Amino acid sequence: MFRPLLTPYWVVCLMGLPTLSHAVTMSPAERQEARGWVAAKLLGQTPPVPESCLVVEANNDVVQPNGRQGAPLRLGRREFRQGVFTHAQSRVVVRLPEPATRFEALAGVDSNEQTSGGRGSVVFVVEADGREVFRSPVRHEGMEPVPVSVPLGEVREFTLRVEDAGDGIACDQADWAEARVTTASGSLWLADLPIVDARRLPPDPAPPFSFIYDGKPSGELLPNWALQREATALDDARTQHTLTCADPVTGLQVRCVAIEYHDFPVVEWTVYLRNTGPADTPLIEAIQALDWTTQRWAFPPAPGCEWRLHHFTGTPYSPEDYEPHLTELGPNVAKTVAAAGGRPTNSDLCYFNLEQPSSEGVILGLGWPGQWAASFTRDAATGLRVIAGQELTHLRLHPGEEIRTPLVAMLFWKGDWIRGQNLWRRWMVAHNLPRPGGKLPAPQLAACSSHQFGEMINANDANQKLFVDHYAAEGIKLDYWWMDAGWYPNERGWPQTGTWEVDLKRFPGGLRSISDHARQLGVKTLVWFEPERVTPDTWLWDERPQWLLDIGNDTRLLDLGNPEARQWLIEHVDGLLNSQGIDLYRQDFNMDPLPYWRAHDAEDRQGVTEIRHVEGYLAYWDELRRRHPDMLIDSCASGGRRNDLETLRRAVPLLRSDWLLEPVSQQGHTYGIAFWYPFWGTGVNSSDPYYFRSVMCPHMTACYDVRREDLDYESIRELVAQWREVAPYLLLGDYYPLTGYSLRPDDWMAWQFDRPEEEAGVVQVFRRAESIYEVGRLRLRGLDPAATYVIRDLDAGETEAQGSELADVGLRVAVETQPGAKVFLYRRVQ
Repeated sequence: MFRPLLTPYWVVCLMGLPTLSHAVTMSPAERQEARGWVAAKLLGQTPPVPESCLVVEANNDVVQPNGRQGAPLRLGRREFRQGVFTHAQSRVVVRLPEPATRFEALAGVDSNEQTSGGRGSVVFVVEADGREVFRSPVRHEGMEPVPVSVPLGEVREFTLRVEDAGDGIACDQADWAEARVTTASGSLWLADLPIVDARRLPPDPAPPFSFIYDGKPSGELLPNWALQREATALDDARTQHTLTCADPVTGLQVRCVAIEYHDFPVVEWTVYLRNTGPADTPLIEAIQALDWTTQRWAFPPAPGCEWRLHHFTGTPYSPEDYEPHLTELGPNVAKTVAAAGGRPTNSDLCYFNLEQPSSEGVILGLGWPGQWAASFTRDAATGLRVIAGQELTHLRLHPGEEIRTPLVAMLFWKGDWIRGQNLWRRWMVAHNLPRPGGKLPAPQLAACSSHQFGEMINANDANQKLFVDHYAAEGIKLDYWWMDAGWYPNERGWPQTGTWEVDLKRFPGGLRSISDHARQLGVKTLVWFEPERVTPDTWLWDERPQWLLDIGNDTRLLDLGNPEARQWLIEHVDGLLNSQGIDLYRQDFNMDPLPYWRAHDAEDRQGVTEIRHVEGYLAYWDELRRRHPDMLIDSCASGGRRNDLETLRRAVPLLRSDWLLEPVSQQGHTYGIAFWYPFWGTGVNSSDPYYFRSVMCPHMTACYDVRREDLDYESIRELVAQWREVAPYLLLGDYYPLTGYSLRPDDWMAWQFDRPEEEAGVVQVFRRAESIYEVGRLRLRGLDPAATYVIRDLDAGETEAQGSELADVGLRVAVETQPGAKVFLYRRVQ
């Protein structure tokens, strides 16, 4: 568990949460890493060396831009956010896009836990045009940095060297801080150039997937199969690469369709297997959508010198939903993570950040609304193998039959792992978040009466209109009125699903009467469905049993892999959306489908029923979206249990977890979910500021009983107004946790969402009920050290502070109530 060490007047500065300031856009080094991977894996080429770069010819460590292992460069008491970290003996060749006239830097031994006490002894050398143009005196840790200002005489290439001072290289960790060159076009930071390490092996050219075919591994087979490569520009930001290989004997065709992004260091792919032969294929087993082996630098065994796997709890309905975890992958360590019950985020999230000790890493995301598994396996030396895919495949394909694998997305990052997460968040917004009507969804406020009328079991036309009217009368502007489970005929409560018709006894005018009424007040409608779960005494159970998967209990699964069943569902739900005036479609899934899928697979067809259901589920939503291009879809599965990448490209989770309406757990949920999803929601039913601020999300659902006369509507209106100010930052901001994760009642928790494009952001701080500490400092990120910021405490007014003070000393926060919450909005003023 990460927790700050608290003192009566404490400064939050957690290991693993550095205070580097980065503009979170793709760096040249990240672009180069992604391009190199594409060149090797998809183009069959040696990764190209960029014309402008830093070429590492020698170094006793990894050359790192803008920091050391995620921490700022430090020379004595000074910290630097720009520069290059090296280790003697070091030789780095600088290749420039145009002639340079001058090189400038501050050079010295980095101050850190390994060099403190004056250790390290180095000499800095600059060579240009075949001669030495600068040599420093011997430098030790703690000494003032040496200013370097060297005329270069219009060269496009020069060399930076760091020598040991004759006593060995122990602790000779050297910084070229603020390293930059001057050219005719202006000033260029060296750390902005991609780093090409001449000592590093290029990516393995083997395909990024694997399988076993007729008992033989694909790695042995594919080199002997015919291979075709195609590349197609999809738009300015994406190129599609297609690799197709075919077995000349059986006709099995394997097609990898990959997309290379040009505005993010991201590659994604899906693998398709098709039988083009006249007979069933031999057995295809252990199909892995991702099979990738990589090597880390050969660091000596020491803390922080191994891969670290960041992974997260899913949503098993607990206060710990979305809890972050850290697993160190040392020699011979293996870590396996998998879905549970066939719902992809039921137990664990299918998103991972694999961090190397060289201040770089890879994020992996899976798109598979089914049963996936991923394993991370170290060898005894420096190798790591990562495999991921559908958990069980053991099948033959019939003539003409095709199946697909999970979608895999890889994002390459440099710097620290939090920067990687923010690149991911930005990629999710730019290329994945649904855009109904061609627009990003804005923050939303919905309201429901589910807690007052047993979902919709006891709801009727009159009380639904009454609630909508009361919110309007109190000046609480809703975006959606939420009609939940139970609006259909049911005798045993809302879980009796399978008759998807409006109960006209309670709603004689249909749901249309309510949606038309709400629309007159400027409110749209959201309606709950759960089409896949079918129970006795319903229309689907009685009239279409051939469409249902049965394992001998009182619940059946509508088989979306059945084309007839899927087409009926499309037409029927489309008719309801149109006839009832429904603006937002919400789909729930309160059962585990895996036992149904596996029970209906033959011995030589294991995995096929799951594949067909997954394909049908995605096709169903795609058709609804095609017919209703302005409609948003809400993904729910007992809360947030089906939020893989394929799902989140089509929907948003308006209820991130069924564990809700309690402040501490909700703080933990936001802390974890914000690493991965840009849009999520939960409910609120309190006018207490600590509680309300604990549940602020991009989507909020008001769960108040507006029939009560004792509700504090003035406070609710004020808190809703605060939420409307905060919510855009939660959706579009870069996310920085400012404390560790904890659900302890005696802790603090805080985070920051920063929008550098707006030069503004928000900080949320929570003091728990049993915390004895009233004051803390939080070191903010993403700020311009030279700028002045106005900070508005929503409870106490405005102050001003310098960006450097907020980043290095921290924002002073006093929370006098126990528990208590603070919200600060900040904006650059100069």
